[in-house]
Amino acid sequence: MQYFRGMSQPAKPTRTSSATAQRHRVRQELAAAAMHLFASQGYEATTVDEIAAAAGVARRTFFRHFRSKEEAIFPDHDDTLVRVGEVLDSAEPHEHPLDTVCRGITEVLRMYAEAPEVSVERYRLTREIPILREREIASVARYERLFTRYLLGHFDESAHHDGDDDPLLAEVAASAVVAAHNHVLRRWLRAGGKGDVEAQLDHAFEVIRTTFGTGIGRRPLPAPILTSHQGEVIVAVARTDASPAEVMRTIEKALKGA
Repeated sequence: MQYFRGMSQPAKPTRTSSATAQRHRVRQELAAAAMHLFASQGYEATTVDEIAAAAGVARRTFFRHFRSKEEAIFPDHDDTLVRVGEVLDSAEPHEHPLDTVCRGITEVLRMYAEAPEVSVERYRLTREIPILREREIASVARYERLFTRYLLGHFDESAHHDGDDDPLLAEVAASAVVAAHNHVLRRWLRAGGKGDVEAQLDHAFEVIRTTFGTGIGRRPLPAPILTSHQGEVIVAVARTDASPAEVMRTIEKALKGA
């Protein structure tokens, strides 16, 4: 191979990247074999040995990648969970926490969208086989827990008091993001994996932002600035994005301190 002067040679793949690619390939082949066997001869009738043989690997290789046969048709959730965590960890300080969570779950959607035919077939199997459906639900719950922890991390736990709805709002918002993703994903899968699924998810996010956008990750309310003249005038300061309830609480606090 010739190289133009001034251009560097392409980097050789590292041992780590090669091992990662090999791991990914084996997991995908095992998943494809499992799905084919589940569809052709039934879940109960399929053994781990048969899945391994169909994928051209040994039984012990199967168990290096998956703990059970039902786990085998979900080869990407572990890696996707890591990518989602990286999205959350690398968020810019100025980004709204809810926007960060929406970006995170978009990674999950892309996992399905990368292979529409496989995702549609897997969806069919999970609807027909209860234990696979339970495995999928458990996998999705991991994302929801991750998002809830992230949103709760944007509140000062020590500042919580009776009547403070921030923790509740964080948990409900995390659930809403996951529910929106699941709704869009199911609709896309029922349509055979056709259509711009990311655009559909973006629309769902707008609905969530409209509902929760001013509440998640709020900075603490500024201390009221009070000015009084013979007890007749009180000025209370609140943020412009504060809800009516927050404004009323600020005013009440100002009145009590007057």
